[in-house]
Amino acid sequence: MKRNTLFLLITLLLSLTISWLVADKVVETKLAAAAAEADGKRSSIFTSASGSANRTVISTNMGDFSDAAETAVHTVVYVKVVKRAAKMPSSIMDLIFGFATPKDQVGMGSGVIIREDGYIVTNNHVIAGADQIEVTLENNKSYPARLVGTDPATDLALLKIDEDSLPSIVLGDSDNLRLGEWVLAIGSPYDLRSTITAGIVSAKGRSLPNYDGQYRVESFIQTDAAVNPGNSGGALINTMGELVGINTSIISLTGSYAGYSFAVPVNIVKKITDDLIRYGEVRRAMLGISMTDITEGMARQFSLESMEGVYVAEVQPNSAADKGGIKVGDIITEINLNKVKNGAAVQEQMNRLRPGEQAAITIQRGGKQIELIVSL
Repeated sequence: MKRNTLFLLITLLLSLTISWLVADKVVETKLAAAAAEADGKRSSIFTSASGSANRTVISTNMGDFSDAAETAVHTVVYVKVVKRAAKMPSSIMDLIFGFATPKDQVGMGSGVIIREDGYIVTNNHVIAGADQIEVTLENNKSYPARLVGTDPATDLALLKIDEDSLPSIVLGDSDNLRLGEWVLAIGSPYDLRSTITAGIVSAKGRSLPNYDGQYRVESFIQTDAAVNPGNSGGALINTMGELVGINTSIISLTGSYAGYSFAVPVNIVKKITDDLIRYGEVRRAMLGISMTDITEGMARQFSLESMEGVYVAEVQPNSAADKGGIKVGDIITEINLNKVKNGAAVQEQMNRLRPGEQAAITIQRGGKQIELIVSL
C-alpha cells in the first residue's frame, strides 16, 4: 500500500514538472514571436518615415552624423589667397637709405565644390583683393583658381579650377530647414583643414547690423555649430549631407567662436552662382518699395490683426510694385507662397528672381487678403 502511494506521488510530481516545462516553453515562444512582430513593425515605421516625401529621417542613433560628414567633407576645399605687396619706395628716405621689401599678404578660407567640372563657391570677403587664388582639395591636390565673379551684396564669390570628375555636393533646400534641426559646419578654421563641427539651427532669416551703409541681401541661417576664422566659405550641411548654407560670419567680442554663427541660405547661393555662370554677373530683380518690420505699436496704430509680414511704407512711382497694385499701408505676408515675417525674408525671396520674371505676392489691405501678380 505504501509502495503504491509513493509511486503515485512520484508520478504526479513528474507530470507537474513536465507540464510546467512545456508551458514555460510555449510562453517563451509566444514572447519571442511577439518581439519579432514588434521589431518588424518598428522596421517598417523607419523605412516609411525615411522614404517619405517630407524628407523626415528617423534613426535609432540620432547622434551619428558620420555618413553625412564623410560624404560632404570631400567636397569642401581649402582656399589660399595671396595679395601681392607693392614693391616701390614710399618716400625720398627710402630711396636714399634703401627700403625693406614688403611681404605679400596671405589669407585663408574655405570653399565648396558645387559642380564636378570645377565650380567652387566661397565668400566674397575671402577672395576680395586677391592677386592669386589657390585651391587645395581634401585629397591635398592643389590647383590655381580663376575668379568667375562676385556678389558683395550676399558676400558670395564663384571660383573655377581646371579639373573634371570632382566630388560635388548635393544642394538641399534651405526653406525646409526647421528650428532645432541638426546641422554640420565643415571648413578649415585656423588652418585646421577638413574640420567638422555640429550644432542646431538656432534661427532663420537673421540680418546683421549694417555699419557701412552698402546694399546687402541678408537672411542668414543662425547656428551654434562652432565656426572660426578660416571657416568662411565652407559648407553648412544637414544630416543627409546636403548643402543648406555657406558659412559666412560670427558674432564675437574676441574674434573667435562665441556660439553665434551665420550662413547664407543655399537657395540664395543657387541663384547667385547660376547667374555668375550664365551671365558673368548677378541679375537682381527690384520690387520698388520701402518696408519696415511690424512692431506692437504699429499693430495697435493701424489696427492690424497680426504682426507677421512687412509694412509697406513707400512705393516708388512706376516701379514694379506700383504697376502691380501694391500701395502704401499694405502688409506683405507671402511671396510665391512663401511666408515672409520680416524684411530679410522679403529680400531673400526677391533675390531669387530675375528682371522680367513675375512674383505672386499676397497682401493684407483693410482686413482683406489680396493676391497680386507683379512683373519685376
